Amino acid sequence: MSDFAFTDLPASSSQLVRFPLNRIGRDIAVGDIHGCFSALQGALRAINFNPIRDRLFSVGDLVDRGPESHRVLEWLDKPWFHAICGNHEQLVCRTASGNPMPDVDHMKHGGDWMLGMSESELNAIADRLSALPIAMEVETREGPVGLVHAGYPFEDWNDIRSFHLTDSAIDCCLWSRDRYARRCDQPVANVRALIHGHTTLDEVETLGNVIFIDTGGWRRAPGHFTLLDLHTLEPIVARAVAVEAEATI
Repeated sequence: MSDFAFTDLPASSSQLVRFPLNRIGRDIAVGDIHGCFSALQGALRAINFNPIRDRLFSVGDLVDRGPESHRVLEWLDKPWFHAICGNHEQLVCRTASGNPMPDVDHMKHGGDWMLGMSESELNAIADRLSALPIAMEVETREGPVGLVHAGYPFEDWNDIRSFHLTDSAIDCCLWSRDRYARRCDQPVANVRALIHGHTTLDEVETLGNVIFIDTGGWRRAPGHFTLLDLHTLEPIVARAVAVEAEATI
């Protein structure tokens, strides 16, 4: 821990944003979206998502690869939609600033949608994406649930509340697949569960109390969006669509 400077972080900061208990509806996490907002909207309709009562939490990678990355600001403006930063948000911000990441060809990894955007449009998107937090914490009746895009550099959730992240720790949060690759099932302390995207799987997988929920909703079949109830920690099964909910999402 000697690499981290202790600081009294506020309850919400660019590093961690904390959400109180939702007492009137559901809190739902979704895996990587990658510019497939219409498909996500269809998935929400299928589970009767109610934007008045329910909240949706994205584990990052809102953009690139899919056909609707240009709609990202529209979704970030929805009061019930909350997102953390993923590695593709980092790629967009670096590319838009004229300082692309040297070891990643962003265009080959879905960034070519940016070529059709004006400079002012890209700057507006990059400004908004650069403000996304690295992590979120959502309170549930059974305790807090954390969300970080790719990996987690600590063994204790309290560390992200108490220490500023170094560049290497941020890199882990945005890019690492180490825990999944090692099949590490040691739980992260002081958090009920930790939710990751980034690692695309056929079905939801859990290692210790870490849950990987990117099931490729941005891919063509058989990929699908997993919508995880943060209160039960179970995927929500789609049911008949409520007609009155269709126009509200």
